[in-house]
Amino acid sequence: MFPEPRFVDTNGIRMAVYEAGSGPPVVLLHGFPELAYSWRHQLPALAAAGYRAIAPDLRGYGRTTAPDGVDAYAASELIADVHGLLDALELPSAAFVGHDWGALLLWQMALLAPERIERMVALNVPLTPHLPADPIALMRQRFGDLFYIVNFQDSDEADRLFDADPARVIDRLMRKNQVRRADWEKLPADMRVISLIDVVQRAHASGDPVLTPDELAVFAAAFARSGFTGPINWYRNWTRNWEAQADGDYDIRIPTLFIGAADDVVIPPAMIEGMRPMVRDLEVHVLDPCSHWTQQERPDDVNRILLDWLAR
Repeated sequence: MFPEPRFVDTNGIRMAVYEAGSGPPVVLLHGFPELAYSWRHQLPALAAAGYRAIAPDLRGYGRTTAPDGVDAYAASELIADVHGLLDALELPSAAFVGHDWGALLLWQMALLAPERIERMVALNVPLTPHLPADPIALMRQRFGDLFYIVNFQDSDEADRLFDADPARVIDRLMRKNQVRRADWEKLPADMRVISLIDVVQRAHASGDPVLTPDELAVFAAAFARSGFTGPINWYRNWTRNWEAQADGDYDIRIPTLFIGAADDVVIPPAMIEGMRPMVRDLEVHVLDPCSHWTQQERPDDVNRILLDWLAR
């Protein structure tokens, strides 16, 4: 049974926070399009191992406030939300775990405000060097206008499509066993451009669902209530966040665990290896087979690796 939330005030928003256990705090940051509920397999495992597991619905998601305006979702605001959460819980610092955008947020915290991170775990998304040019412009040049991150910048087409049928969106996106990396890399370049609009509009879903029908219903109800614009606005701050990170120290000294997925086709192995010079104390595990929804797709393995690393 997933716990009921408590609500805390942080950085001008009301945040829903789900907790289990007592002991050293471990804060879990979800990705897109996810919820605190994405950590439903990790909360009881952490609690049973003697930790206080803390999973918020992040800004724009679930039962947490979804402010209007793109700039309300800049990394500076997201970091302030997390710091305010720690303040509300009277925690000077904590261990953190982040998946997808939650991992991106963690890397930004590590670059810009590392003092409240005791240890960190990033799932799927590695730290990347600061790019020499606007990353959206580079993505547009490499992948074209249909690439989902680029498409999010250009219109509200995805917002409207996703809001019309949240259950279909979650069912189409949260899939496993869709394509192995080796097969993906053999495809022509134009077939390796990921368009989430195309994925949602396809007549038939590929692969196998990650979620049970009851779990899908939880996600669908949450996004029917909150909509997708707040979560998509995280992406619309990509350039602003890149500008802010220019002053970050790309020399991470926080003890770090990275758990990757062999078949997360957005993240090639070279990206994972590329972060080693920037992260001094790094341990890497790559689950195979596994795609993007790592902590939901391979919960037992994630829990085993996570708990072993935390104990050390």
